[in-house]
Amino acid sequence: MANQNSEKRAPSLLGCLPGLTTHCLPQNSEKNQRNYGVTNGDDTLPPVPTIEIFPSDVVKSKPFAAEPINLEGGLTLLKGRVNVADVFGTGTADLIPGKYEGGLKLWECAIDLLNTLRQEIQDGHLSFRGKRVLELGCGHGLPGIFACLKGASLVHFQDFNVEVLRSLTIPNVNSNLEHARARQSCMSDGGQMSKSNFLSPDVHYYSGDWAEMEKVLSVVDHCHFELADVRDCREPNSDDGTLGQDDLGRDSIDKNSNNYGIGNSVKRARKLSGSQACERGNGSDAQEDGYDIILMSETVYSLASLPRLYDLIKKCLRPRYGVVYLAGKKHYFGVGGGTRQFKHIVEEDGNLGAHLVADFSDGSSNVREIWKFFFR
Repeated sequence: MANQNSEKRAPSLLGCLPGLTTHCLPQNSEKNQRNYGVTNGDDTLPPVPTIEIFPSDVVKSKPFAAEPINLEGGLTLLKGRVNVADVFGTGTADLIPGKYEGGLKLWECAIDLLNTLRQEIQDGHLSFRGKRVLELGCGHGLPGIFACLKGASLVHFQDFNVEVLRSLTIPNVNSNLEHARARQSCMSDGGQMSKSNFLSPDVHYYSGDWAEMEKVLSVVDHCHFELADVRDCREPNSDDGTLGQDDLGRDSIDKNSNNYGIGNSVKRARKLSGSQACERGNGSDAQEDGYDIILMSETVYSLASLPRLYDLIKKCLRPRYGVVYLAGKKHYFGVGGGTRQFKHIVEEDGNLGAHLVADFSDGSSNVREIWKFFFR
């Protein structure tokens, strides 16, 4: 879910015709079969080890190159530029089976997710302040970075490839947080910033297979909590939806910078489900295990991987209050996956409800959707 891009031109979200641009989500079967967090759908291969990657492990062989991107509502983030050949010693392919799983490319559904999360906050349906967040299949880590900027207390980034985390995710997270802190300092007019307002989330990085990822995640109850135990638990308390540091990322950008999602054709579903999905994730209790919010984009392309992905979510999501935001295509032709297939698995299990938050369609390419999953 990340992109090496030598151009400064913004990718189009209004169309995605095969072969026209490297920014488009791949349409051919090889690229559609890339995996985030699973081993290429081949059960004969041994699972990739799950480990924590530390920022101190990153070797800085050359300066990290990043460029600003503009999103809806004036939000600005930095996007690293990393060449696949430099990292893996191969060509510029989006997928190298068993070796590279597409994490250096910035996929369009990640941008959809960012724009939707911002809108959810503005509409009062979501707050990151004080929350524990996990981004699965992170690549550039932009959704997780957004959570950091909006006041999350803990953010964990997961990607299949160690190399992606070391060469792209960690430097990109650091660049964005350093940029945000510099803006905080300027906004404080030289005054002493209070500890509560200082941007200092607890950030960790993990690589490996989804099948065993819960074993290394530090906030997960390793006694394997079952979702069925909380179906009839009490409703969570809601908070005031305080945005916090909402002005971060509004700085002006050079005219050559990238602009994502502005003017994009999008239909957002604003009517909430009967289970009051908007309130999920708006309470926090340090005594409970699990993540308040799980973010993921382009993780549901392979039908074979969906059960493993959902099993991980069940083990990681905070009981009663946790929510999941999923960005993906409605259908991934040739591999059988898609947002609707994942929703079907969730609904068959019966523990989580589903709410379509937004969909994106231009009439010529596959429909992209944002789904929110929450405890019933």
